[in-house]
Amino acid sequence: MKIETRVFTNDVIESRSEDDKTVVRGHAAVFNKRSENLGGFQEIIEPGAFDDVMGDDVRALFNHDANLILGRSKSGTLDLSVDETGLAYEIDMPDTQAARDLLVSMGRGDVDQSSFAFTVKDDEWEEKDGQYIRTIKKADRLFDVSPVTYPAYPDADAGLRSLEEFKKSLETAKDDHTEKNISDLALRKAQVRVKELA
Repeated sequence: MKIETRVFTNDVIESRSEDDKTVVRGHAAVFNKRSENLGGFQEIIEPGAFDDVMGDDVRALFNHDANLILGRSKSGTLDLSVDETGLAYEIDMPDTQAARDLLVSMGRGDVDQSSFAFTVKDDEWEEKDGQYIRTIKKADRLFDVSPVTYPAYPDADAGLRSLEEFKKSLETAKDDHTEKNISDLALRKAQVRVKELA
């Protein structure tokens, strides 16, 4: 299964000094809000989507780069929770060059977005007003949460593959419906002919 990443712009990513440590807080995912266009579809994350993955061993990374680790749930330096907004995170920042550089960039307002990497267990598709909408109902695995530089969706191709499957099922349903209509019409015509001959 392909790992997907999603980026959210929000005004709540922040850093604070608390008890001689620096903590970064934000939301890696926001519920019930349409994403930007992901290359042919938009996405909504349903409340409850992360309920089954909160026990995963999740990393906090900068820009999803495993070389720039900021925290980890297993070690207690990353705390994840779900609130009414979405998937919240709190990182107890390490005293590393990467973390110090990130804090400077955040303080300047250069980094103000968050992202998460995940796989999907259950999703649902619909076509609404000419737009395809994917609703993430359940995540299968949560890999990392990340403060990020760019609002990019580099791994939306997994979602696009899922969209193509949805489109094919729509076409199949239309074809099946058309074939049934043709069969029904032929049957009705045959019944009319039989009545006419009787």
